Amino acid sequence: MKSTKEEKIKTFDINAPGATDGNLFGLPFTEAESDIVILPVPWEVTVSYRGGTAKAPEAIRKASMQVDLFDADVTNAWKNGIFLLPENKKWKKASKQLRKKAEKVIDAISGGSENKEAKKILKEINDAGDKLKNEIKSVTLEKLAKGKLIGLLGGDHSTPLGYMEALAEKNPSFGILQIDAHCDLREAYEGFKYSHASIMFNALKIKEVSKLVQVGIRDFCQQEMDVANNSNNRVKIFFDRDMKRSMYEGFSWKDLCDAIIKQLPEKVYVSFDIDGLEASLCPNTGTPVAGGLQFEQSVYLLWKLATSGKTIIGFDLNEVAPGKDEWDANVGARLLYKLSNLMMLSQSKTKKQNTVTHSEEHKLEKENAD
Repeated sequence: MKSTKEEKIKTFDINAPGATDGNLFGLPFTEAESDIVILPVPWEVTVSYRGGTAKAPEAIRKASMQVDLFDADVTNAWKNGIFLLPENKKWKKASKQLRKKAEKVIDAISGGSENKEAKKILKEINDAGDKLKNEIKSVTLEKLAKGKLIGLLGGDHSTPLGYMEALAEKNPSFGILQIDAHCDLREAYEGFKYSHASIMFNALKIKEVSKLVQVGIRDFCQQEMDVANNSNNRVKIFFDRDMKRSMYEGFSWKDLCDAIIKQLPEKVYVSFDIDGLEASLCPNTGTPVAGGLQFEQSVYLLWKLATSGKTIIGFDLNEVAPGKDEWDANVGARLLYKLSNLMMLSQSKTKKQNTVTHSEEHKLEKENAD
C-alpha cells in the first residue's frame, strides 16, 4: 500500500541528508502530492557570451540535497511539497544541436556578413523558439489547470515566455518583478527573435502584463532605454548604481524595497536572472557584470513582497551555469527553495515563521530601554 502525503510528512526526517538520487531537495512527495512543480528547461541556444546554463536543472537538483529544509521565514515550508518534473530530452537535444548552429550566425554577424546559410539557420532557430514557447505554454497551462503553482528553471532567460503567456490566460492583469543585471529589452538581439536578451521586450507584447519593474540593472544599451522611456511608465527601472548611491546617502534597503514593491500591481510574476546577484555568487553565469545584489538582499526583497499582501503567481530562475564546481548550483538551489517557499507564503497557503531576528531583538531592546 502506498503512503499518503500525511503519512510521509509524519515519517520523513527533515534533519537527514538528502538522497543524491532523489527528487528536488530530497523531498518524498510525488507530483500529485506537491503544491509546487518545477519545470526544467535545459535550453541555451542564443547565449551570446558563455554557455553551460542548460546543465543547470540537473546540477541544481544534485546541489539541492545539501539544502537544509528549515526555512527561517516560512513555517514548515517543506510540507507543501516541491516536485521537479523530468527534463524533456528533446528540448535538451535540440538546444545542443541548435547552439552549434547559432554560433555560425553570431560569427557571421560579428564578421559583418549575414550570408545565405546564416539567414537559413536564423529562421530555423526562430522557428524552434516558437515551438519551445508553445510547448512550455501547453505544459504550464496543464499544471495550472490542476491547481499547481509553477516555477520554471532554465536554461537561459529566453525560456519563460510561454509560461508568461499561460499566466496571461489565467490572470487578466499582472506585473513582472525582474531581478537582473540586464534589461533584456533588445528587439531580436543578434537576429534571434527569442534571444535571452529579448525576453522582456517579448513579455511586453503580452497585454496582460501591466507593469515591468526591473531591479539591479547595470548593463544596458540605448535601444533598451528608449523602450523604457517610451513605455508610458509601464517599465520602471531601479538601476544598481542609483540604489547603491541612495544607500550611501542614508536610505535603507528597506526603503528601497518598499519603493520597488509600491510600483507593482496586486499579482506579481518574479523573473530572476542569477546575474542580478554579485558575480561572486554566480561566477560562471553567461554574462556576469560587476556590482549586483547580495544573496540576502534579494531574499529580503522577495520576503517583503511575499508579506506585502500582494500575490506571487509564478516565477522563473535562469542563467545558472554550474561551471567546474557546484558553487553556482549551490547558490541556485538555495535561491530556488526561497522562491518556492515565499511564493507559497504570498498565496497564504502557509505561515510566517515565528522566529525573532537580530533586528527585531535590537528593536525590542531599544523599546525596553526607552
